Amino acid sequence: MNTVFAPLAPATALAPVVERIETLLVDLPTIRPHKLSVATMDGQTLMLVKVHCSDGITGIGEGTTIGGLAYGGESPEGMKLAIDSYFAPVMIGEDATRVQALMARLGRMVKENRFAKSAVETALLDAHGKRLGLPVSELLGGRRRDRLPVAWTLASGDTARDIAEAEHMLDQRRHRIFKLKIGARGLKEDIAHVAAIKRALGERGAVRVDVNMAWSETEAVFGMAALADAGCELVEQPVASTAALARLVRRFPVALMADEALTGPESAFEIAKTAGADVFAVKIEQNGGLYNAQRVAAIADAAGIGLYGGTMLEGPVGTIASAQVFSTFADLQWGTELFGPLLLTQEILRQPLDYSDFELTVPDGSGLGIDLDEERVAFFARNGPRKTISAG
Repeated sequence: MNTVFAPLAPATALAPVVERIETLLVDLPTIRPHKLSVATMDGQTLMLVKVHCSDGITGIGEGTTIGGLAYGGESPEGMKLAIDSYFAPVMIGEDATRVQALMARLGRMVKENRFAKSAVETALLDAHGKRLGLPVSELLGGRRRDRLPVAWTLASGDTARDIAEAEHMLDQRRHRIFKLKIGARGLKEDIAHVAAIKRALGERGAVRVDVNMAWSETEAVFGMAALADAGCELVEQPVASTAALARLVRRFPVALMADEALTGPESAFEIAKTAGADVFAVKIEQNGGLYNAQRVAAIADAAGIGLYGGTMLEGPVGTIASAQVFSTFADLQWGTELFGPLLLTQEILRQPLDYSDFELTVPDGSGLGIDLDEERVAFFARNGPRKTISAG
């Protein structure tokens, strides 16, 4: 764990300032291997950041990635280093109540690092919500819904196991929307896998797929037609380029969703300009924070593009930060994928999140509305007691 201190700079009218910043890495096991076209995950690392303010209030944020650097240009370790070395000197001594102004200052001084910026912005909003006694959703204009539909990702890679897992989720009333991770195997093998699962579930469960950019455009043409025939209702980012997405959209009776192509409001505008997707998968980390997620959603609304609340398989902190902002969207036609904490075997909150009746409840307490179990966080922290025990 690192704590960064710096001399305090003057702030306006005795407003609380950022006093110090802590970062730590927390390694948590998952309930099963999570197979994607880009990586297989056997655990998840959370980069937690705590922003301590001069009025005694501390906000928490989280940064995660999928498969370390396999998915994109940031890793939990890289986020920690960036915050310790570059973010902290810019933030310390600044007015902690003017979140957008501070994030704009950070944007001028630190380029890119969208995932790390999302974590820090989350912590600032959590602190300010606690300060004012308001949920983060109210700082973002006010929530429109208190519960969010949550899809479950089937990613064991085994058809029979995925069917059994989906049946269990339906029986438990936890999920009735299922997203299948495909693209690592041959095209026809993947199509057969999806078709078998949809046949088993019938009308009891919706089936969608995420290809994670693994297909060529030619493969996508064949694949999307076959998936539509199999009863799949949505295909997420089958190809890498936005130009190819635009050529594929609306050619088949299945919705096409942009994900990796969305990296903030500018990319959202470019895709919307060409009507290059039916749906946007909005992720707070990938877009650089909660405010940027709202800007992307506004562009989608204006362009008639549907919205889906995406995930980077965040733990509970990042998941609830996402839920707070998704609750403010005017429309959320395709629900969310905020199942990340359910993939973990260990709980790090004092009060677990409420997943019930196929939905996630958005907490209504101040800030994010959650409390870390600090003892468990310390136990699972990298080089913490669990690491010491394992090493022995």
